[in-house]
Amino acid sequence: MVKAKSSVSADKIAKSPNYQRTRENMAEFSSAGKSASLLRKAFVNLIARAKDGRLTSRLTTTMYRALQADATSERGQRSVANGEPALLAGLDFNIRANMASTLSAPYTIAVNRATGDATITIPAFVPANLVKAPQGATHFQLFTGAAAVDFETATYQVSTAASDNLVLNNTATAIIPLKVTLPVNSQLPVFLAFGIEFLQQMNGKMYSLNNGEYNACSIIKVDTTA
Repeated sequence: MVKAKSSVSADKIAKSPNYQRTRENMAEFSSAGKSASLLRKAFVNLIARAKDGRLTSRLTTTMYRALQADATSERGQRSVANGEPALLAGLDFNIRANMASTLSAPYTIAVNRATGDATITIPAFVPANLVKAPQGATHFQLFTGAAAVDFETATYQVSTAASDNLVLNNTATAIIPLKVTLPVNSQLPVFLAFGIEFLQQMNGKMYSLNNGEYNACSIIKVDTTA
C-alpha cells in the first residue's frame, strides 16, 4: 500500500488563517535564533576557548525564554530586546565544565555604566585548593569579556581581558583584577562572561590542554538599565 502525502504546503502555512499561530511561533523562534547568533558573534573569542557541541541549541532555547518574557509586544512580534535578557545569566558555554564548580574562588563584580567599566576582582587564593584542574594541567588563565548588545540593530561592542598564566600549586596568587571597558552611558544590556583555560607547560612553552575540553566559561551577569 502506498501512503498518500499529507504534509502541509509552505504556501498554506504562509497564508492560511488556520496557521496564524504557527506563523507567529516561527517568527519568534527565528528572532530568538538571530539574537543567539548575535551573542555568539560577540563572544566568539571566549567561546573558542570553552564550548560544547550543543551550545548553539542551548543558547537559542534560553534566548527564546527571554523573548517570551516580552509583556508589551503582540504575539509574533515579541523580542529579546523587550523581554528579559537577564535570563541568560548563569549560562555555561561548556556544559561539561561548570564554571562555578571549576573555580571555587570568590570574586566580586562591578559594572559602572557612567565610565563603561566592568570589573571582576578575584581576591588572593591558593589554586591547588580552589581550582578543579584536569590531570596534566600545570597552569591556568582567567579571562573575561563584556558585550553591550543591541538586538534591534544586530550590533554590539565587546571588550576582553585576561590574567597572566598562573601556576597550579599551593602558593597563593596575588589579587587578580580583570577590567574591560565599553562605551560610556550605554543603554544596552551588558553581558559579562568569566572563564578559565587550562594549560600545560612543556619545554618552556604553553599548550592548551585537551583541546579545551575542561575549560569553563559562563555568563555571570547581565546588567540592564531597566
